[in-house]
Order: sequence, then structure tokens, then C-alpha cells
Amino acid sequence: MSQMYEIRWHGRAGQGVVTAGELLGEACMETGKYFQAFPEYGAERMGAPIKAYTRVSDEPIEVHAPILEPDMVVVVNPNLIGIVDLTEGLKPDGTIVINTPEDPATIRRRLGFYTGKVWCVDATKIAMEELKRDIPSTMLIAVIARASGIVDLEAVIHLTRESLSGRLRPEVIEANVRALRRAYEECVEG
Repeated sequence: MSQMYEIRWHGRAGQGVVTAGELLGEACMETGKYFQAFPEYGAERMGAPIKAYTRVSDEPIEVHAPILEPDMVVVVNPNLIGIVDLTEGLKPDGTIVINTPEDPATIRRRLGFYTGKVWCVDATKIAMEELKRDIPSTMLIAVIARASGIVDLEAVIHLTRESLSGRLRPEVIEANVRALRRAYEECVEG
């Protein structure tokens, strides 16, 4: 990666969107990259649509502004389709990563996005099966790793173990690792 890679996240307040964007940046930093991660807040309340941003670069990042033309859009809550313009500003050859049980062709039609890549994974199902909680945001980091190559899955797993140790029981940490690996393996590109 010789240039900056910019990601816009969409979700609902309380779904961990801001935290996931920060974790992605921290995982990239573990591999020697620079990052920025920041939310865009209004008068948010629990469940309201929100945006967050992550920038990653091999060189220090000088720009401090919202991301208007992202390389990737990550959709944590598929119920935002039709409510929020998820493809606004997305580069024509950009990538969409979405938490959904639907296939990429269906998502393309629903979003009217026919030029770039679409990656789908049922992160909610994985989170419920592995963590017993509906917290899909961090599962999408594994899909981002696979779809973009900006960070290695093992760096994400290392950071996950490191950041959760001391706060959670070992079996909960390993459930998170399993969930990340499953998201990486079960995502589908189309």
C-alpha cells in the first residue's frame, strides 16, 4: 500500500462501530502503519444511524477531514439500506463490506452498486453462535483484512487477544478469535 486507504463505517449508535474502526486502526499500527479513526456524531441516541471513519497509510497522515470519497464502505447494520445513502462518494472501483445473510448479487441490486466489489458475511449469526451476543462490528474487521489486504488477520487476532486479556476470561477471548476466523473464512465476494 503506497497511498492512503480510507474507510467509512455505517451502523447504529451502540453497535460498536466507532470501537471497530479504532481497533482496525490499532491492528494496522501493529504492522507499522499510521492511522486515524474518528466518529461523526450529531445528536445521536441509541439506535440512530451513525458514521465513523478509518484512514490507514504507510506514511504519516496529514489530512484531518471527513472521508468524502472512501475506498471502502463497511455496513454493520443492513437495515440502513434505503435509509442512508451507503454508496455516497464511494469510488467506482471501491469495496462494500456488509453484515448480511444475503448474497453479493442481491446487495448490488439493492444498493445499485455495479462497478466495485461487494463482500458479504453474516457477522450477526457468527457473533450469536460464538459470543452469544449480537455484536457483529469487530467480525467485520476480519472481512476488511481479507477484502483489502491493509492488515493481516493474524495482526487482528493478536491485537484482539492483547486488548481483551485481563478484562475477559480466556474462553471468551478464544470465542472472539474463533468469530474473527469464521468471518474471514465465511465471507463471500461478488
